[in-house]
Amino acid sequence: MINLPMIIGGQKVEKKEKIDVIYPYTQEVIGQVPKGDPQDVEKAVKKAKIGLEKLKALTSYEKYKILMNAAFLLEKRKEEFARTVVYEVGKTIREARTEVERCITTIIFSAEEAKRIEGEYVHIDATPNGKGKKGFYFREPAGIVAAITPFNFPLNLTAHKIAPSIAAGCPFVLKPSERTPLSPIMLCEIFLEAGVPEEAVSVIPGFADVGQAMTTHPDVRVVSFTGSLKVGEIIAKQAGLKKIVMELGSNSAVVIDEDADLEKAAKKSVLGGFAVAGQVCISVQRILVHEKVADRFHKLLKEEVSKLKFGDPMKDETDVGPVIAIDEVNRIQSWIKEAVEKGAKVEAGGVSCAEEKTVFQPTVVVDVPEETKLFYEEAFAPVVTVKRFKDIDEAVRLVNRSNYGLQVGVFTNNLKNVWKFIQHAEVGGVIINDIPTFRADNMPYGGVKGSGIGREGPKFAIEDYTEIKVVVFDIGE
Repeated sequence: MINLPMIIGGQKVEKKEKIDVIYPYTQEVIGQVPKGDPQDVEKAVKKAKIGLEKLKALTSYEKYKILMNAAFLLEKRKEEFARTVVYEVGKTIREARTEVERCITTIIFSAEEAKRIEGEYVHIDATPNGKGKKGFYFREPAGIVAAITPFNFPLNLTAHKIAPSIAAGCPFVLKPSERTPLSPIMLCEIFLEAGVPEEAVSVIPGFADVGQAMTTHPDVRVVSFTGSLKVGEIIAKQAGLKKIVMELGSNSAVVIDEDADLEKAAKKSVLGGFAVAGQVCISVQRILVHEKVADRFHKLLKEEVSKLKFGDPMKDETDVGPVIAIDEVNRIQSWIKEAVEKGAKVEAGGVSCAEEKTVFQPTVVVDVPEETKLFYEEAFAPVVTVKRFKDIDEAVRLVNRSNYGLQVGVFTNNLKNVWKFIQHAEVGGVIINDIPTFRADNMPYGGVKGSGIGREGPKFAIEDYTEIKVVVFDIGE
């Protein structure tokens, strides 16, 4: 049983009301944390005002050293963190270990960027009224950051918000998913141990009332949210005059052109479709394959799916663990049922395991109509759909047939077709000869349309966590 406190201004806080943390695989309670409320948010923001002044007093080098120390401390506790992530999320132990490694990398990137928050000389005399004037601008901390993170990457997505925040000189108030609060609290404890000023660190587990109190607070300057489109729209309406950064998911497509390396495309598509049981915003959900190679690709895809081992996430050999909860299993089955009723066909999987109720078998559904949820909504499940296309223009249209636009993967050796996707795909990232699930933690990551606003990646997050201040000198004629 893992029992952790909430943190308000660097201080551990216990409360009578608790939130149970459920292990998705067995449905057992494996931990508890205090249940936060809006009053806790008020206390955290009050502390964060002090934290802001303390962070402003730190040099770039001091912030760099603190973050590098945090990465070092996490490195020493990798396996503990990995096992905690398995218990919270249900992802496999191999996936959890990868997440911890990525988290360390994200913190190191943020540390390096703390030394590179730069300004620029401005040619004021390029204007008619600028004679005799010199100018420059620099970036300073925007203020208090409200960070809200999802369940699927509780450690690395937390790092993507709080590490750049500290690098930029901004205190943060963090609300992790109520389903996965353990590793975020542990990470914040590491930040405090590494030397971040106490008042700059708060983590408050809770529900919608906590999130609303954070995002609408008049003293919060930046809201960084990762979650559903529905909640993102609510935050955008309620937040008021703030800087807003949102990553709101997708139903990412991978396109298999007629000249593609089909074996590579099949292996990669299975990796992208079923990692973390498909519960990744850039999971491969829609596979669009050229009709000339569709039959060959289908065969290869089913062969690769048949190799997957699913079940106990703590076993090293497991490829696909459970989804986060029983109600998600029911939703997935209802979406598949709708698609089948409208003409789709299930070629693999399609059901949960009898004894392991939250383990949903890796599923392939073909000929899915465009009007079904499985095609145009975010499944967030170990399910991929396969649809044929006649030419590249139709493939681009199908990719864009979505409210979302995060990333697309395109397997092709045709340069003209590559450029067609670069120019016309309504997405934030085009990944050539790989799956849309690819992400490097230092790249600008984010989408268009319903997939969000702004970009993550330490360098790009810091731009959102800072404000430009311009300085102009009148030095005379």
